[in-house]
Amino acid sequence: MGLGRFGGGVDVVKFAAGAGAKVIITDLASAEQLSDSIKQIEEFADIEYHLDSHDVSDFELADIIVVNPAVAPDNKFVKLARQKGKFITSQIGIFFELCAATIIGITGANGKSTTAALTAHLLRAVQDSRLRGNDRKNIWLSGNIGNEPLLTILDQIGANDLVVLELSSFQIEQLAQIQKAPHIALLTNLTPNHLDRYGTFANYCAAKENIFKFQKLDENSPAVSIFNTEDKVSEEWFEKYKSDAGRSCIKFATDDVSEEIRKQFGLPGRANLSNLAAAIAVVWYFGVKDEQIKKHLSEFKALPHRLELVAEINGVRWYNDSKATTPESAIASLEAFEQPARCDAVAPRRIIIIAGGYDKNIPFDEFGKKIAQKAKAAILLGQTAQKIAEAINKTQDTRPQTQDLRHKTRVKFVKSLAEAVQMAEEIAVGGDVVLLSPACASYDMFDNFEYRGREFVKLVKEISR
Repeated sequence: MGLGRFGGGVDVVKFAAGAGAKVIITDLASAEQLSDSIKQIEEFADIEYHLDSHDVSDFELADIIVVNPAVAPDNKFVKLARQKGKFITSQIGIFFELCAATIIGITGANGKSTTAALTAHLLRAVQDSRLRGNDRKNIWLSGNIGNEPLLTILDQIGANDLVVLELSSFQIEQLAQIQKAPHIALLTNLTPNHLDRYGTFANYCAAKENIFKFQKLDENSPAVSIFNTEDKVSEEWFEKYKSDAGRSCIKFATDDVSEEIRKQFGLPGRANLSNLAAAIAVVWYFGVKDEQIKKHLSEFKALPHRLELVAEINGVRWYNDSKATTPESAIASLEAFEQPARCDAVAPRRIIIIAGGYDKNIPFDEFGKKIAQKAKAAILLGQTAQKIAEAINKTQDTRPQTQDLRHKTRVKFVKSLAEAVQMAEEIAVGGDVVLLSPACASYDMFDNFEYRGREFVKLVKEISR
């Protein structure tokens, strides 16, 4: 249920069909919308496609129903299947049931992809050395990080391997249904997200907390729970769980990263330093030394769509940060670029931000305030454009009368990403940064953040021709 476009559905289909199952794919999307995914499974001729809608009979007759994490637990078809006593599972649930390796699960509102990738990179860099616990063979990276196989690599994963998974709140909810969690669990931070699904921040936090709640406690092999001391919710959970028998609680903070290690780190901003501190907390647990981290850290490059430098054209740097789908992640990206303490005619603001997208019912007050402080211009599009503009103007309208308003943030509205890039090119001068950091999901205009990011990269590269 839900082939999707991120690769998880394709992974399930290949796994099930390869195991000899008769596979039916049901999805609300059309064949055209799912064409990229369908191309990847063309080799399986016996698959049935029930697209553009869901059919009740599929859920009444199926033996096993594998549900995409984007499908809400209270979906009427899933509820019907549950009433009929059907076996309902998920890609991540199957993986946790069958994987014999040690699993490192990384979640949070922001930074989880970079933290997971950093963790895997540092572990892989020293995999020829002895990692604490066993002679490890392979380090795997998968989960919500996108388009990485999971079930179809199960037969390649050995018991002594390490698997690093980025886990979304939706996936953690699915694991909670079978009371499973990773042996090593890390929370980067928690800020409001997916309120269109959860309704309240408290409900969102409860979904995330299951990553610790269902860890298997064993005094002989304690579960490892890792928390960010600079995050309010994370700090509260550290206090809550630190006394559990069979659990080892670890804390990390940005300031844990030594100056020598920072010098080897190429990603900008304090938020990325926090991601690095989190990854270091994991690899320290496995006995990786600072000298090894310093040796290999400079090899790590920014992930696509996460503060990715696309090009420098006529002195203007263009950054693709399409993965910034929350106000907090976009704020962190704005803060990644150093600004002069005094912005005036001598030292003007240098950031032009392109923002806006699908409305997840998240407030933009702090994001608007940060744009008003940091950006020379905000180019807004999508469902949330007006909300973001109101948040920016609210800050600017309440500035003291004595404050110099000559460099008030310019707010522009556009109808497409192409128009946004064109307008940014017109506004930008040498030394400026054009930052696509939407603070919103992409679903109002694009299938996902990757499509949005790729379109931005294409548009920017057309400028340089």
